[in-house]
Amino acid sequence: MRLPLFFSLCIAKTVFSQQIYDIYSTTWNRSTLFTYKNLSPNPINFVTPGAIGSADIVVDDTATFQSVWGFGASLTDSSAQLLSNLKSQNPTNYWNLLGYLFSPTDGAGGAGLSYLRVPLGASDFSAKLYSFDDTSGDTSFDGFSINAAPSYVFSTIQDIKSINNILKIHVVPWSPPGWMKSSGSMNGGSLSSTYVSIYANYLLKCVQGFANKNASPYALSIQNEPLNSNPTYPTALVSVTQEAQIGTALRTLLDNNGFSGVRIIGYEHNWDAASSYPVQLMQQAPDAFAGVAFHCYAGSVSQQDTFHTQFPKKEIYFTECSGVIGSDWWSDIKWYMDNLFIGSITHNSHSGLMWNLALDGSGLPILPTTNSCGGGCRGVVQINSDGTYSVNQEFYSMAQASKAILPKDVGGPWGKRIGVSVGGSMSWGLVVGAYVTGRVNPSDWNRYSLVVLNWADNTNGNWNPQDITTTIEFRGMQATYTFPVGVTTLWWYAPATTSLQSDAKEESGQEGVVADAANVIADVTKEAVSGNGVTHDEASGNGESRGQYSGNGGYMRKSLRTLRVSLGLMGILQDMRGRGVKLLFRLIGGWGVDLLRMEAI
Repeated sequence: MRLPLFFSLCIAKTVFSQQIYDIYSTTWNRSTLFTYKNLSPNPINFVTPGAIGSADIVVDDTATFQSVWGFGASLTDSSAQLLSNLKSQNPTNYWNLLGYLFSPTDGAGGAGLSYLRVPLGASDFSAKLYSFDDTSGDTSFDGFSINAAPSYVFSTIQDIKSINNILKIHVVPWSPPGWMKSSGSMNGGSLSSTYVSIYANYLLKCVQGFANKNASPYALSIQNEPLNSNPTYPTALVSVTQEAQIGTALRTLLDNNGFSGVRIIGYEHNWDAASSYPVQLMQQAPDAFAGVAFHCYAGSVSQQDTFHTQFPKKEIYFTECSGVIGSDWWSDIKWYMDNLFIGSITHNSHSGLMWNLALDGSGLPILPTTNSCGGGCRGVVQINSDGTYSVNQEFYSMAQASKAILPKDVGGPWGKRIGVSVGGSMSWGLVVGAYVTGRVNPSDWNRYSLVVLNWADNTNGNWNPQDITTTIEFRGMQATYTFPVGVTTLWWYAPATTSLQSDAKEESGQEGVVADAANVIADVTKEAVSGNGVTHDEASGNGESRGQYSGNGGYMRKSLRTLRVSLGLMGILQDMRGRGVKLLFRLIGGWGVDLLRMEAI
């Protein structure tokens, strides 16, 4: 049908814009706890820039960095045992908890934790010492059995995978079998040089064993904390040269046995030695290792950059930090966000993990002999003996970050870190991470997310929480939001500028529908469009074009001033698809518009 002239002019004269509908927040006083708010029908609009707020967040989506592959924790034997007990006592609570922790579905209320670290054999959070082959001298591994691990470890993994099928499993030993070590025990000591190549075969057997349990590893670290020897729980000193040799041998074994996709990760220890052990490891065995992992117990997060500067193509993972029983809730969240869940990602990590996924209120169960966690380690979740549970500050911190980077589509990419800076008189009060999540269909709009910590809670040493009215700058437009003291996650959708024109051509088969955004910038007169009015910018050329968008609805109620021509046209085509309607247009000259048909999707 032919659109009326007035409607055609509105279409030609107005531009579709980005809007913020979705916000998650956790505030310092717990008035909101990972609480979701949908702003429909009154979203936050990106408009023509005006004066900046007390803080001004500038998002630069032309600067892209690493993908973020998830947040999570370690499924220790103790954590799996408690979760298994909860499943027996109260199945409803068990499944509700797993959904809250791991569901990656939009709008489901789950955090979408997607990265699980699993010890290979006993750790300081096991009921007893064990490896997968405790037969002394068994270099052929005839006695190897993956079933030495408690059965509830693997059953819990399967339950988690049933909720989150994009879960990544990262396995790591706390110690080689005792008979391979100088101490003759899994507790303390060092790996004997005689067993370096044999240990590589042991680790291959571990990967094969996990795969046979339908828990194929995404990554394997050679040794947890290779600079730590403690005689009270499984630990082992493994030198740089030994780890390089093991990694080199293991890489060949994995490649030759169908596990070429399993990443080998080195180091797995504190930030403070970032300039020594991990650097030397990459120098000795650059082809064996995908990257290195860091822990939080010494040094500072900025030291990750020391490694990244020397090996920018190697991956960084942040894999362990533990909460301590009795620490302050809000102080912990500030530290976690600044150092781990925004901080480590800003410093080039692909992941952010805590230590135990679940413990009880006393930090138990724990290996009877261990002196680790002297003050009592706190799990992400507390599981009580009466079949109830609660989530701790570690959860709320991770959940806020996780929501920003989850794939938007089934089979879609993870979020990538993008450029962001903060200015204004209150810039000191905000710590910000910015991310873009691409789409399976390149014509669908990307999701752009912010994770914002407002830690402006005192003035001259006196408690004084201050909300910060902040402007958000994106592609020459500006939105305004007042961030409460706490953590806020929000997002909006916008076209992927690098592929707009090619996507439109591919969909339509016509090159003249979308003007080249690199060559044409239009000044657009602001128009008010009522109801479900549809907008796009002036474009020339004939032909038909289709577009689609599966983001949030409500984007029609908007008018804008200035935007690239191609973004405006893609706005109408893509947004209507997101509202369940497919439009087929023909543009006639510069101003005529035919709506050929509307179809329900």
